[in-house]
Amino acid sequence: MIRTIGIHGGQASERSAHWTRPLGLLYASAALMALTLYAVFFWVPTELNLGVSQRIFYFHVPLGWIGMVSIVIVAAASVIYLVTGRDGWDALEYAAAEVGVVFASLILVTGVIWARGDLGWWWTWDPKLTTTLVLWFIYVGYLMVRAYAPRGSQGARFGAVVAIFGAVDAPIIYMATVWWRTAHPELNTGPLAEDSDAIGSTRIYLALLLSVAAFTILYAYLLVERFSLRRAEYSVDEAHRNAI
Repeated sequence: MIRTIGIHGGQASERSAHWTRPLGLLYASAALMALTLYAVFFWVPTELNLGVSQRIFYFHVPLGWIGMVSIVIVAAASVIYLVTGRDGWDALEYAAAEVGVVFASLILVTGVIWARGDLGWWWTWDPKLTTTLVLWFIYVGYLMVRAYAPRGSQGARFGAVVAIFGAVDAPIIYMATVWWRTAHPELNTGPLAEDSDAIGSTRIYLALLLSVAAFTILYAYLLVERFSLRRAEYSVDEAHRNAI
């Protein structure tokens, strides 16, 4: 009886620790998000950039960053899964794709809202917009393959191939404004940005970094939660197969 209680106690402690770590990410993200909202609406100067419409910039850019990073995570986990065949990597790629498609959808939504307010149109077949739309279709295509392909390792392999090819789109999106003439603003963040002052002032730049940190931590929290749930789904499926 003592041993049994000890085991259950250990399991309870493990579950408690499991939930504490993701909640820490959630709290950190919420705090940074609150600071981001304050900075965007009360701290950064609007007259140095695009006026009121530029406020969505602090949400659109982090969403774009995460949308591209997430497909790279999906592809990297896919490669490792194809090499090792371990379900944990398949769970990671699936979780990253599900969370990534949400952020990719928000990239498009915030982008068209910004374009409408600043340029007067909802959509144009601009290279950067088009390649971002392609990224969204890649996410949706991956999830459709996983939903309709045979269950098990075969479907996972099919999805992994889609993800690996899809990751090629991420650097194309980033370089679109360099390679083609585009209505989209030039690169003002990242390794190829010519000058950090291009986005206006120090306050604007710091607010952007703050928003990127807030959304990145939020993404990490959602990814950890969805990964844990996916692993639990695998355990239930395995238990069901063993019962049969």
